[in-house]
Amino acid sequence: MNSHLEAVFGLRPQMRRAFIMVQDVVMVLVAVALSLILSRSNLSFEAFSNEGLATWAGIVVISHLLFRYSGLYTTVWRFASTPDFFNILKSCAILTFTLYMASLLLRFYRPVAGLNERQFIVFFLVSFTIISAPRLFYRFLRDGASWGILNRKTDQQAKRALFVGRLGEADLIIRFTRTAQPADYSIAGIMATERGAPLGTRIQGVPVVATMPRLIDVLEDYATGTKSLDLLIFGSGAEHEIEDYSELVRIARHGDINVVQFSGLSELEQHGKLVLDTVEMETILRRPTVASDIQRIGAFVGGKRVLVTGGAGSIGQTLVRRSLELGAEAVLVADNSEFGIFQLSQYVDEKDHDRLKVRIVDVADRRQITRVVTEFRPDIIFHAAALKHVPLLEENWDSAIQTNIFGTLVCAEVAAKCGVAQFVLISSDKAVDPSSVLGMTKRAAEQIISALHGTPAGETSGRRPATKFIAVRFGNVFGSNGSVATIFQAQIEAGGPVTITDRRMTRYFMTVAEAVDLVIMSAADAASRQSGDDYAVYMLDMGKPVPILEVAETMIRLSGKSPYKDVAIRFTGIRPGEKLHETLHGEDEELVELGISKIFGLSTDVVEWSDVQVALTALQQSAKNQDKAAALAALAGLDRAKKARASARQDAIPKTAGQAT
Repeated sequence: MNSHLEAVFGLRPQMRRAFIMVQDVVMVLVAVALSLILSRSNLSFEAFSNEGLATWAGIVVISHLLFRYSGLYTTVWRFASTPDFFNILKSCAILTFTLYMASLLLRFYRPVAGLNERQFIVFFLVSFTIISAPRLFYRFLRDGASWGILNRKTDQQAKRALFVGRLGEADLIIRFTRTAQPADYSIAGIMATERGAPLGTRIQGVPVVATMPRLIDVLEDYATGTKSLDLLIFGSGAEHEIEDYSELVRIARHGDINVVQFSGLSELEQHGKLVLDTVEMETILRRPTVASDIQRIGAFVGGKRVLVTGGAGSIGQTLVRRSLELGAEAVLVADNSEFGIFQLSQYVDEKDHDRLKVRIVDVADRRQITRVVTEFRPDIIFHAAALKHVPLLEENWDSAIQTNIFGTLVCAEVAAKCGVAQFVLISSDKAVDPSSVLGMTKRAAEQIISALHGTPAGETSGRRPATKFIAVRFGNVFGSNGSVATIFQAQIEAGGPVTITDRRMTRYFMTVAEAVDLVIMSAADAASRQSGDDYAVYMLDMGKPVPILEVAETMIRLSGKSPYKDVAIRFTGIRPGEKLHETLHGEDEELVELGISKIFGLSTDVVEWSDVQVALTALQQSAKNQDKAAALAALAGLDRAKKARASARQDAIPKTAGQAT
């Protein structure tokens, strides 16, 4: 029987369709005969007479044309569902009505004995049953359920899997895992993400073993070995729907359970096939997020001229590509890395090359930046250019000051002078309570932008409005150049060891795509605000900090190796300037809800522009004299000026209250 069915399944589509057409015609004729037999009717003419044969031929032609018109032969029956069988029901009903009307018309010319309404009712029931039955049986066989009953060895050889996701996807995945021959996976249970899903019920015989919020507890039971499990399959979009997504992945990997994610179906050689993607590290670290407001950021960037300093870096490249995707009129990359600019030009779609301009410049060179901005006339400047390696900048502190501080100052002042509508500084969580040269220079850059934000120094005398200055602060971008991910990956490929400064160290992580969209959204929000209701610094919600040790262990497992066994992990100690834990805002900064997911405004005291100028003059002289201590003292002076301003404001509060009294 199995070989016969496999031979039928293996027919070409055209031959299989012809076979089904002949089968349906035969079934209709059988239904006519059975309806007459079951209703015990005696017709007044012979079945094989000329009149009888003409009648059968007429029924064949009518039924075939009707079934073709109804779409019975365009349905892929291994994917058939309730609407497809309803279509058979409708077709049989129309055929029955058509034959009945034909019989009434025939009676005007020649009376036919033994023919009444009872035969047509029986015909309708019989025709629907025997036409549907082969299709239902075919679907049953293609689902693999029958083979599972007849051949238990297949299920024993298949990998036992647990599905985590929506019940609708579970139904689809179970069906397709049974279709594969031999079976690759066998779904042992469903962990439903819908709240209130019926625990203990079954879908195609597979039990719902867990519902929200007890997914972690149930998975731990499987992972600890009380129940054998080979695979954890997440439904599409599960990382957005499940708050504990990362924790579920961690538990599975610690239990040596492979983790994949369902992303759709593919059609290969007439067989449905599941597409299961490996869960990459970037997906693991991605917190539950809402979709980007494409309409808003598209309206903000669309038709604008965008300049990206540091456009050859990781964040800069993504800003460039995203601006092109959102319909920017033109995008100019300003960077001092020739190779980085070359790489970017290779990655940008060919259709966007006409809108992409590149300039090799030093952001601290006022003459070069002035020429670039004057010629390109940007509407928006995203200032992503910066030196960012913490230990390296402790030794090369003067370069950090030149690029991160004076580069920001030059670009901001040129933007104001040339009437650029908006200037956006890409900042860092290391600017909060800084302990490193990098942190102190990024904090100074923020203070420059904050001081320019609401002062006449940011205004222009031309017809265009004053430049709006903002800084957007966030933590580590996963996978960026020089990030722990790229360092760990290189160390793993070299066979180890993976080096970590301290097992307790944590960092905030965000994917580069998410960070860039939120930066653009912050800029769009700032552009829509009026003076007095705006913020100089925006902060991105990075979720919970991630242990660096966990990042290393997970990346080692993703490479197919075991941490500590195949790849050693070595702890080197905290390097100069590094912290165990970063923070996203200081104690003197107040978070303000903006009504935008993942974005906050920061309400904080701002250093006066005159104080900034004094500190920058001292800083410039210290750098010229190569006096690191004096340079750091000048940077600390900005914080002292800020604290003095905050203290003065606090002292003024009681006086105001007293006068009111």
